[in-house]
Amino acid sequence: MCGRFTLRTPASDLVEIFHLLRMPELAPRYNIAPTQPVAAVRQIGQNRELSLFQWSLIPSWAKDPRMGAQMINARAESIATKPSFRSAFKRRRCLIPADGFYEWQQTGAKAKQPFYIRLAKDRPFAFAGLWERWEGADSTAVESCTIITTDANELLRPLHDRMPVILPEQEYDRWLDPQLDDPVKLQALLKPDPAEEMTAYPVSTFVNSPRNESPRCIEAVDPSSGPPSQSPSPTC
Repeated sequence: MCGRFTLRTPASDLVEIFHLLRMPELAPRYNIAPTQPVAAVRQIGQNRELSLFQWSLIPSWAKDPRMGAQMINARAESIATKPSFRSAFKRRRCLIPADGFYEWQQTGAKAKQPFYIRLAKDRPFAFAGLWERWEGADSTAVESCTIITTDANELLRPLHDRMPVILPEQEYDRWLDPQLDDPVKLQALLKPDPAEEMTAYPVSTFVNSPRNESPRCIEAVDPSSGPPSQSPSPTC
């Protein structure tokens, strides 16, 4: 799954990577949590637009927006058929910029060790996402999103059996293409990122609280706390 992530990349780099015409001011984020605003890129006409969405997808047909609290992630295997996601999968796909995410490994009956996972080259990337627009009876509108997950690769498997889908940069156009609605072609993009292209290292439990928002969240701690056996040596 994906329950926390970071976006600390400068805005100027995001403009270049995601081919944006403009970029709102975004402060570096080290502990983005569900229901908070997250930046996502969607296709509007011939251009890409970066907007802020609530992280927890609210289906357009939901009677209660609180339903979205359970939908921070969508399983790649079922999004084409699950009522909560199938419409967005066909028509409202997005890229969710990030440069790392967290996962927690069970180390005892009540203890969990957080790990920070990023690309080995520490470059920004994009999660595959879906977005929706919900309107209440009083015309209140909420735009929300979810992050798609798939089976974990060899690096992440000791931590969790799921991981977020990280799309290759060359597939951004296909994922955002509003004319592409073939579920078979789309689901072919939703596979684990190669383990050799990623790194994971243990970080402090400081990150456990979403109120904590600073570079301390991604600082490596003593690797003797038990990183996955496939993980390269931690670096920051």
